[in-house]
Amino acid sequence: MLTRRNFLHAGVASGFGFASSFSSALERSALAASADGVASGRAKSIVLLWMNGGPSHIDTWDPKSGAVAGPGKAIKTSVPGVQISEHMPQLAQVAHKLAVVRGMTSREGNHQRAHHLLHTGYAPSPTVAHPSLGAWVTKRFGEPATGLPASVSLGGPGASAGFFGVEYGPFVVQNPGVMPDNVGYGAGVDGVRFEARKVILDGMEADFASRTGDVKIEGRRQLYEKAYRLMGASALKAFDIAEEPASVRDAYGDSAFGRGCLTAARLVEAGVKFVEVTLDGWDTHQDGFGRTKRLMGMLDPAMSGLLADLERRGLAKSTVVVWLGDFGRTPNVNATEGRDHYPAAWSAVLAGAGIRKGVVHGETDAQAAKVVKDAVTVPNLLATVATALGLDPADSAQSPAGRPISLTDGGTPVRALLT
Repeated sequence: MLTRRNFLHAGVASGFGFASSFSSALERSALAASADGVASGRAKSIVLLWMNGGPSHIDTWDPKSGAVAGPGKAIKTSVPGVQISEHMPQLAQVAHKLAVVRGMTSREGNHQRAHHLLHTGYAPSPTVAHPSLGAWVTKRFGEPATGLPASVSLGGPGASAGFFGVEYGPFVVQNPGVMPDNVGYGAGVDGVRFEARKVILDGMEADFASRTGDVKIEGRRQLYEKAYRLMGASALKAFDIAEEPASVRDAYGDSAFGRGCLTAARLVEAGVKFVEVTLDGWDTHQDGFGRTKRLMGMLDPAMSGLLADLERRGLAKSTVVVWLGDFGRTPNVNATEGRDHYPAAWSAVLAGAGIRKGVVHGETDAQAAKVVKDAVTVPNLLATVATALGLDPADSAQSPAGRPISLTDGGTPVRALLT
């Protein structure tokens, strides 16, 4: 018997954690200028490199000397006077393209709460499910004409669209670099039979709606439509990096994260607005130095390869690249040669369209324990990224409870990070 549940498990819709839809051109143009007059709207897409678990700022972008330093050394970069970890030599060579934010600070030291904060600009609340930045991008800019979703998460679940609904969340691909599962007809199913199944599903949904009045049905219908579009998308092969020359694939490194970054470049080229690529494993309570070194060994070629590839494809001037994690790690090293959660001071990195290049913003003290200059909150960082994308950080939407919820929790753009 064909039930709604069986259909969903059988079809491509199972690949969508969330989905996206169109918004009006009038609404988009109204958002093209930011509220405080900062030049904006130069970027068309964003690639978020999510370092899941919380990377140590001391062992990556904000090296220190003395007792807090680990065994890794600091090396010079292409920006005079700026040093980063020796395990990121390729990124050191392109530091003149980056804005390194060493003054990040927050209050959330729990992974789940920090993940919510970094993706939405809000601390978690029991009364409202905040939309992520990716959901705002999807809702305001709509889907590309190529049939691909507006938001894609590679190697991780991404973030919820909150009260916007499932139709505004990311398409999740756990194994980046190859075609997603279930994007073709199932065994024994051709186009005629598939269309017949769609009619049956529409009938079941209509019956369910008439009997229950479930408000989530419309979002679910949009989800189905997105799945149908993806199956016939002209740019579906953007997910398959096998088409790329070996020299391009090799530049990103032989890792799932590297393949994700290459896929991200291809998706942006195909019109995807928001791509998140996850590098997991940064929760380094034990063997922190060895694990961080291995992670940077994957990060360095992948991120530097992405920046170079975006330039090669003519996308560097229209794409924002953001490097973020949950929080930083403690200055002190624990008994198991690791560092623990530390939200008081940490680093983030920006690059690309609308972002000032070759700058370091913010400063921590000698122990990397406290921000002593130009502190940046998470809402302010996300407001900066939103501004580069032409979104108004004060843009708001009404929650189901009737409350106006803005894009960030009072965030304002950091002018020193914008061109």
